Amino acid sequence: MSEFYSPKDIEQKWQEIWEKEEAFKVGTDKSKPKFFALVEFPYPSGQGLHVGHPRPYTALDIIARKRRLEGYNVLYPMGWDAFGLPTENYAIKNHIHPKIVTKKNIEHFTEQLKALGYSFDWDREINTTDPNYYKWTQWIFLQLFKKGLAYKSEMPINWCTSCKVGLANEEVVGGVCERCGGEVVRKVKSQWMLKITEYADKLIDDLDMVDYIEKIKVSQVNWIGRSVGAEVDFKIPGKEENLRIFTTRPDTLFGATYMVISPEHPLIDKYKDEIKNYTDLINYREQAAKKSDFERTELVKEKTGVVINGLTAINPVNGKEIPIWISDYVLMTYGTGAIMAVPAHDERDWDFAKKFNLPIIEVVAGGNVNEAAFTNTSTGKLVNSEFLNGLEVADAKIKILEWLTEKGIGYKKVNYKLRDWVFSRQRYWGEPIPIVHCEKCGYVPVPESELPLMLPEVESYEPTDNGESPLAAMTDWVETTCPHCGGHAHRETDTMPQWAGSSWYYLRYIDPHNSEAFAGKEELEYWLPVDWYNGGMEHTTLHLLYSRFWHKFLYDQGLVNTPEPYKKRTSHGMILGENNEKMSKSRGNVVNPDDIIGEFGADTLRTYEMFIGAFDLSAAWSNEGVKGCRRFLDRVWKLKDIVTSEEAYSDNLETKMHQTIKKVTSDFESMKFNTAIAAMMSLVNEFYRVGSITKGEFKTLLLLLNPVAPHITEELWQIIGEKGRVYQETWPVYEEAKTIENTVEIAVQINGKVKANLTISLDEKQEEVETKAKELDSVKAALNGKNVMKVIYVPGRILNIVVK
Repeated sequence: MSEFYSPKDIEQKWQEIWEKEEAFKVGTDKSKPKFFALVEFPYPSGQGLHVGHPRPYTALDIIARKRRLEGYNVLYPMGWDAFGLPTENYAIKNHIHPKIVTKKNIEHFTEQLKALGYSFDWDREINTTDPNYYKWTQWIFLQLFKKGLAYKSEMPINWCTSCKVGLANEEVVGGVCERCGGEVVRKVKSQWMLKITEYADKLIDDLDMVDYIEKIKVSQVNWIGRSVGAEVDFKIPGKEENLRIFTTRPDTLFGATYMVISPEHPLIDKYKDEIKNYTDLINYREQAAKKSDFERTELVKEKTGVVINGLTAINPVNGKEIPIWISDYVLMTYGTGAIMAVPAHDERDWDFAKKFNLPIIEVVAGGNVNEAAFTNTSTGKLVNSEFLNGLEVADAKIKILEWLTEKGIGYKKVNYKLRDWVFSRQRYWGEPIPIVHCEKCGYVPVPESELPLMLPEVESYEPTDNGESPLAAMTDWVETTCPHCGGHAHRETDTMPQWAGSSWYYLRYIDPHNSEAFAGKEELEYWLPVDWYNGGMEHTTLHLLYSRFWHKFLYDQGLVNTPEPYKKRTSHGMILGENNEKMSKSRGNVVNPDDIIGEFGADTLRTYEMFIGAFDLSAAWSNEGVKGCRRFLDRVWKLKDIVTSEEAYSDNLETKMHQTIKKVTSDFESMKFNTAIAAMMSLVNEFYRVGSITKGEFKTLLLLLNPVAPHITEELWQIIGEKGRVYQETWPVYEEAKTIENTVEIAVQINGKVKANLTISLDEKQEEVETKAKELDSVKAALNGKNVMKVIYVPGRILNIVVK
């Protein structure tokens, strides 16, 4: 037995024991209640784990270990989200094949995770780049295609002229590529799309079914952006067609003083011969093409635009002719690509109108808009609106919609900010899209019997100058025959985005070795839905939306048994550097978990990551905090020297024991890991204050601490002579009646001044309390020779003796 706590001597030992005993292998007994704990699987980068990774993994490991002790059959898996741009860029830069890079990165990550003692069932490990995995990613894509939910369309993309790759809006900053600083232009490209908009309403409405923290639900709802309003036609003088707009405020039509269309609107090119300043419009369009959608709509900036000289519109409610402008704050991808501008009641329109000296007409009473600022009124009475005057906003909306419908120039419409999902990348390192193009038959799915369509080996996986995937140059692979007619066809050379594999990975964990289906029906029915899913807030919008969409589609096809994939979703805060800034190499504040494990041990790192602060908030790393957690574990280790043989709780600590069990049990469930650990620290202090600890008390402490610090607790369990393992034990249970203190310490005062403290039973009468108080030496001295005038007793708080 080692007298001193040495993590190096015990942690690898217990990791090997757990692996040999298959301690965390998922059980086959489906009569037991199940618990499916899920963490977002990592992207295995060359840098390995950083100290941010263990925070969510440890949190769910605590819950998973606790559930096993509570008798659940637990599935807690791990895998790798390994396709995508980071690995491909690294491979290109270092001239190493992405497959080799991925293999090395996964090996390193696996070593690090195992060193932290997580209770993952490694038999269920998955890898999105494994053909046995992406076979089913391709299969799900084909089901979407067959149901009309996957289609190809011309789409504008952000094209980096240096990286030669399409970028997400978030990757474009100031008109340049965030990664390389190269110029970004808008480029029209034929892209595969998934019709997620078909599920927009379900994705909002079904949030009522799940236990997500509120800010996650809000982010989902806001991204989908469902709004109810009207589509209204504005006539263009001298033209047969109308300019159609969508508005959530048809009641403000009388305040529309100009219109704005997107610089990309087809109206411009259709009537270019009649537009006198067509060149100005095209120049403006080219400038707008250098900005991402986010920059055009979300960033605070000065409004810009060009009036169309040659086209105007007629406001349908009053017949007034109003100008049409183009401006980059209107997008073709939202609504109809055109808006009516009501500057009195919209901030963007107000700014635009003030900049270009356009009319501002108040139509909802609320102030002098021409001298102050726009009035954002969702309630109030209509003014300057003819037949709507005097109506409240809600009533005016109903009346104007009836009027528009009757006239045949407008109708009720539900609109969404959500766009269909761009589902192709012109890169190599991704899942091949299992579609061929036949001139006769069009787009044809690869037969399911031929899946997986393997990603071929290529000599060059660098992006091409013409924007095509490197696969396009592989003639032998591209040239094929049509599965329908047997004629000449070409394979699709775009690959799937990184989102593909992560949209359904939780399903594969359920049955990872099944070669006949993505998972067996019986397994799915037992394990779904995921009981608890934790991940970063940055993934609670798109990833969550995409995976919910895929799951709902599979549910509609009868392939899964629940309408929602995740029963509960929580998120964690980021771990910052000691300087309270985000960790990065450039800032020199990155902490390597390997170093912490090497110096202090895995259990110390796990304990500190959970003790660092409120789990859902960001917290700054502190080396002093790490040392404090190591000192706590040292104190737990030394308790073995004062353990007595009694199995029962001692009388003077029984209440404290039951209180601690209750506190830790509750705090783990509400992810208040820091306060749970604080409660155990307090209990350890009590043991040292008393000077001894019964074996029963020590065993309870080890069980409570085990989910946080599994290695030290297993070792101490063995040291005190207990049979079996902690992971095979049962979670402690508290008795509510025994959590209530039956004694209390009160202040004894003489003429309002405290002379002593007295411990009494809560049920003692005032007379008994007085008698005990007067026997205290300090009280006797204060009462010596004085007359007691009266005694004031506040039960459980103070006894005040008034003397003269």
